[in-house]
Amino acid sequence: MTDRIELTGLRARGHHGVFDFERAQGQDFVVDVVLELDLAPAARSDDVTDTVHYGELAGALVAIVGGEPVNLIETLAERLATACLADPRVGAATVTVHKPQAPIPHEFADVAVTLTRRR
Repeated sequence: MTDRIELTGLRARGHHGVFDFERAQGQDFVVDVVLELDLAPAARSDDVTDTVHYGELAGALVAIVGGEPVNLIETLAERLATACLADPRVGAATVTVHKPQAPIPHEFADVAVTLTRRR
């Protein structure tokens, strides 16, 4: 499938991490998603109900990031991908979770995990 919807730079506060202080203080996470689906029906109808409503998707993803804490961003990414695939029109979802404030005692720009899940 070559059609895609991309949502990048979605920022949400969560309490994920291995360390107690990460769970207590929380930190910002940044999420990028790419959905693969057939956009021809929406293009023909010009009706939002014929596609994935990215505003609603963003709300669902923010709720997951802000929800139940997990130790690993791998686990968080899996939960987000599962939410993306909840719409049966989505054939595949690629999710990247960025943890720019990860507790690393060295200068770094970003830490991210990317996974792709297909039906």
